[in-house]
Amino acid sequence: MSKRAIIVVDLQNEYLPTGKLALVGIEQAVANAARVVADARAKGDLVVNVRHEFASPDAPFFVPGSDGVQIIPTVAPKEGEAVILKNYPNSFLKTGLKELLDENGIEETVIIGAMSHMCIDATTRAASDFGYKAAVVHDACATRDLEFRGQTVPAAQVHAALMSALSFAYARIVTTDEYLAN
Repeated sequence: MSKRAIIVVDLQNEYLPTGKLALVGIEQAVANAARVVADARAKGDLVVNVRHEFASPDAPFFVPGSDGVQIIPTVAPKEGEAVILKNYPNSFLKTGLKELLDENGIEETVIIGAMSHMCIDATTRAASDFGYKAAVVHDACATRDLEFRGQTVPAAQVHAALMSALSFAYARIVTTDEYLAN
């Protein structure tokens, strides 16, 4: 097995247009994520799916046991692939992700999924802080419009701001085509 892991963060039904927290461009992000995952499987890279769920059954979304918490079938784990359940934006916080990566001798993480401004950001920074070489395949990620003090910030700007911040000191930021060309 290689020393690289693909971390598929929160590509769950809740983020689809039919979910409670639809993301801008989620369909294209999932299609690109599926390409990255297929490539990883062909190369023998570790594929880890991370699934978000709130602990409380009265949460507004990601409700335990709901269809919304299910991983989108296009990127669903194959038999034997790890699924990490998390309750926080950071995929490493109070989960077994770091132990899983270390047990498999992982040195490089490739992060894809949702949402760019929350879980992708938190997971990428943590991966870097833990000493893993980090990359984000930015067009295999999605986010949503945000609001700040009455001003709407379009999803494309939110995404660009986060990717530029991550590229400054935390990760290599690439497109799906750039990633697959290596």
